[in-house]
Amino acid sequence: MDHFRYLDHRLHCEQVPLDQIAASVGTPFYCYSQATLERHFDVFHNAFAGVEHLICYSVKANSSLAVLDTLARRGSGFDIVSGGELERVRRVGCPGSRVVFSGVGKSSAEIQAALEHEVLMFNVESQGELMRINALAGRMGLKAPIALRINPDVDPATHPYISTGLKRNKFGIPHTQAAELYRLAAGLEHVRPIGLDCHIGSQLTTLEPFVDALKRVKRLLVELRREGIPIRYLDLGGGLGIPYDSQQIPPHPERYAEALLHELQGLEVVLILEPGRVIVGNAGVLVARVEYVKQGEEKRFIITDAGMNDLIRPALYDAHHAILPVTRRFDREEILADVVGPICESADFLARDRMIPEFLAGELLAVRSAGAYGFTMSSNYNSRPRAAEVMVRQDRFAVVRPRETIQQLLEHEILFS
Repeated sequence: MDHFRYLDHRLHCEQVPLDQIAASVGTPFYCYSQATLERHFDVFHNAFAGVEHLICYSVKANSSLAVLDTLARRGSGFDIVSGGELERVRRVGCPGSRVVFSGVGKSSAEIQAALEHEVLMFNVESQGELMRINALAGRMGLKAPIALRINPDVDPATHPYISTGLKRNKFGIPHTQAAELYRLAAGLEHVRPIGLDCHIGSQLTTLEPFVDALKRVKRLLVELRREGIPIRYLDLGGGLGIPYDSQQIPPHPERYAEALLHELQGLEVVLILEPGRVIVGNAGVLVARVEYVKQGEEKRFIITDAGMNDLIRPALYDAHHAILPVTRRFDREEILADVVGPICESADFLARDRMIPEFLAGELLAVRSAGAYGFTMSSNYNSRPRAAEVMVRQDRFAVVRPRETIQQLLEHEILFS
C-alpha cells in the first residue's frame, strides 16, 4: 500500500495534488511520501518482531537526507557502501552501532572514517580488504568488528546486472573458501570476526533463492561456532522486490520473514536485514511534463522533459514503470506509444511500446515506483541539471533538494589557458 491516489480526478501524494507541486517547483521532480516510507519500514520491521534483529536500510536505494532522517527517526540502521553514504547517515544522527559497511572496493580513507564512527561491522569481500582493515585498525589502536560476505553461488533469478550471489559475480567470498578465511581473520590481532554476511541480488520475486542461500550460510555458521569463532550477527542482506507491474507480485514481507525464521530456529543470532527498494521504491514518483506529441510512421512518441539522465532504469535494466496522468480525463483513449525524453540517445525512454492513456502537450504524467534507484542514479548527461526532490507529509510539502542550475554545473570547471 502507498499514499498516491486520485482525489477529484487529480493524482495526490497523501493530501497534496501533484499538479500543485509542479506549479510551485517546476518539472521534472521526484516526490516522496513520508507516510509510505514509514508504513513500509514498519511492515518490514514488524515482520521480524519475534527475533532480535536490526533493519539496516540500504542507503544506495535512495540517499536523500530527508528519506534517511525519516527512517532514522523510525529506528532504522543503515547499510552503506561508500564514505559519502557514511557522511549522510552521520548527518541524520545515526550512531555507528546501527551501521554496517558493505562494498567490494573500500578505500583506506573510507575504512578509517568508518572506524572513527565505530560502525557495527564491516562486511568484508576479499582477503586483501581483510588485511587492509587489520593494518588500519592496528595503526589506530583498535580492533575492527568484521563479517565476511559469502557468495553462496545461488541463482537469484533476477536481472543479471543486479545479481550478486553467483560465482561469476564480483561480490563476496566463495563459500568454498570462507571457512579458511574466517580462520585467518580469527588469528589477526586487529580484527574481530563477529558476523556472517550474504546478499544475493535485488528485485527478487520468489522466496526460494533466499532460502537456498540461507541454508548454505547456516551450515558455515554452525561450523565456525564449533571451531570457537563466536559469530553473533547474521546479515542476510536485502533484495526483496516490489510490484512494478501486475505480472509478478513479490512475496509480502511477512511471508519473507516466515521463510527465513523457519530456517533460523535454534541458531540464536542477531539478524541483520538490508532492505532498500522494498522500503522506498513505491514511496516515490517522478513527475514530468509532456513537451510534444509526435506521430512517427510506425508509432507515437510522447516527449517529456524527463529523460534517461533523470531515470536510467528503463534504459539500463529495461525496467517497467507504470505511467499515469496527473489529471484524469475520462475521454482519454488508450494508445500504443513510447514515452521518451529529450536526451540525444535512442535508449532515452521511460516506456517503450506501451499501451498508455493518450496525452496532450503540456499535460503532466507521473512515473510510478521511482523512489528507489531513481534520483540516486541520475546524472548531468547532456549538461542537464538534476531534478528537484520533494517530500510530502500529510497536507504539506517541502523541497528537500532544490533543482540544480546550469550555473551550478559549470561553477567548478576551469578553462586551461
